[in-house]
Amino acid sequence: MKRREFITLLGGAAAWPLAARAQQQKSDMRTVGVIMSVAETDTESQARIAAFRAGFEELWKESEKIHFEYRWTAGRVELATQYAREMVALAPAVILANGTPVIAALLQLTTSIPIVCALLNDPVSLGFVKSLSQPGGNVTGFTFINPELIGKWMNLLKDSNASLTRSALLFNPNTAPFYRNFLSEIEAAHRPGPLDLAAMPVGSLEEMEKAIIDFARMSGGGLIIGPDSFTIVHIERIAQLAASNRLSAVSVYRAFAAAGGLMSYGPDTTDIFRRTAAYVVRILKGASPADLPVQQPTKFEFVLNAKAATALGLTVPPTLLALADEVIE
Repeated sequence: MKRREFITLLGGAAAWPLAARAQQQKSDMRTVGVIMSVAETDTESQARIAAFRAGFEELWKESEKIHFEYRWTAGRVELATQYAREMVALAPAVILANGTPVIAALLQLTTSIPIVCALLNDPVSLGFVKSLSQPGGNVTGFTFINPELIGKWMNLLKDSNASLTRSALLFNPNTAPFYRNFLSEIEAAHRPGPLDLAAMPVGSLEEMEKAIIDFARMSGGGLIIGPDSFTIVHIERIAQLAASNRLSAVSVYRAFAAAGGLMSYGPDTTDIFRRTAAYVVRILKGASPADLPVQQPTKFEFVLNAKAATALGLTVPPTLLALADEVIE
């Protein structure tokens, strides 16, 4: 799905008139907008913001004070649209944007305000940037996953449970349209994987619960939960469903393993948010996002829940245990 097609799903958007509020900011103080894709109460996202702010304070040595304006969408596409309008109306110097719906909504409203993305997926295919090395517009930032990581998740599932023969990728196509592109790339590559892979698109909590329960009725299946502002909001419920239905499952989110899911493997998101601070500072000092290459993750974390493995009747191979950065007992 191309960006223009995806943006249409978000509805038309004209800038909400918040000029009066913007004028309240001191003339000598610039604003950095921050729009997050999850709820403000989410512990992991608070850690990400803390990492960004720490990175910013370390790098910003100017006498000028910077005002940070925050919005939290709690995984809701309609709030992504609303908060994008609010933020653009404030005319910030730069916006830190988290989540595909947020970025799409912002790009419908502005091609001039610099946008630094944190945890961006498939930016070229969605039309957010021209290329990773030369973004060419008002968007740059840091990616989250790629199709190769889906293959890694399948390998981890097979290594942890040799009886598995199939897998399903859970996602909401409204909040994570990039998975269609990823799955098409995997199919086009014709590379035999350790498991058969199928899409599990869901549009609501009720659909998600039914899909997981139905998938678990047939033996030999493993569940994959990648990044998605919908799934992260419901990650604890997904972990509960996987455990109660005796499903081997892996997620990009550590919170999944912490809530009783079998495994998590993915980029270190706090490190990514810390790195975004450097781009925000460079843009505040005059750099153009068009010239700042989109960067990919450099640090990954593997968490294994040994208690969940025992409950599933699995004997985790020592080689897999040795790979874990953290084992939850």
